[in-house]
Amino acid sequence: MNNAPVPRRGRLYLIAAPSGAGKTSLVRALLERHPDVRFSISYTTRPRRPNEAHGHDYHFVSQSEFDRMIAAGEFLEHARVFDNCYGTARQSVEAELSQGHDLLLEIDWQGAQQVRRANPEAVSVFILPPSLDELRRRLQKRAEEERRRLMGPGHAATEIERRFREAVTDISHWQEFDYVVVNDDFQRTLAALVDILAGRGEASRVERKELRPLVAALLA
Repeated sequence: MNNAPVPRRGRLYLIAAPSGAGKTSLVRALLERHPDVRFSISYTTRPRRPNEAHGHDYHFVSQSEFDRMIAAGEFLEHARVFDNCYGTARQSVEAELSQGHDLLLEIDWQGAQQVRRANPEAVSVFILPPSLDELRRRLQKRAEEERRRLMGPGHAATEIERRFREAVTDISHWQEFDYVVVNDDFQRTLAALVDILAGRGEASRVERKELRPLVAALLA
C-alpha cells in the first residue's frame, strides 16, 4: 500500500488591468517580493522592442506561427490586444502547476475569462487606476516614453485616445475578478497584492461597497 503524500498542486494567479493602470511595474515588484512564484511568459506577435529579450519578456512569434498554435490547441488562452496577439501556452502552465509551483499570469480580461473556465480555482486580481484623469496622464506619459525610446514620432493623439477608450471598456469587466486593487499609491498597492498572494486579501475583495463610487466615476 502506497501512503506517499499527494504532491501539492501549484496555485494559478491572474493579474489583469486596463492599459495605463501600472500592472507591469507592479507585477515585477511583486515577483521580487515573492521569488518562489513563477512567471508565465506569454507568446506574442508584437514586434520586439530594443530592450526586450526573446524567451525572457515574451516568446516573439510570427502571426502564422501564432495561428498554427491556435489551430493545434496549444494555448490555454489567447486574445488580440491593440492589433497584436497574445497567448499563454497550455503545456507550460500545466507543467509548472503539476510540479507544485505557484504561477502568475499577467493577462487581459479576455484571457482571464478563458483561463477561469479551464481553471476555476485560479485566483484573479484586477487593478484599477484611481481616476480617469490619472489614467489619461499615464497613457500620455507611456506614449512619450515610447517615443523617446524608439526615437520616433510616438503615438498620435488619436492613438492615445483609442487606448483610453479601450481601457475604459476593460474597466467594465472589473466584477469578473476575485480581488480588485486601486493603484493610487504604488507601495500601498504592492502591499495589497502581497497580501492576496499570502491569503490575507480580504480587504481587496471585489464585493466591498467602497469600490462602486470609484467604478461609477471611471465608467461615466
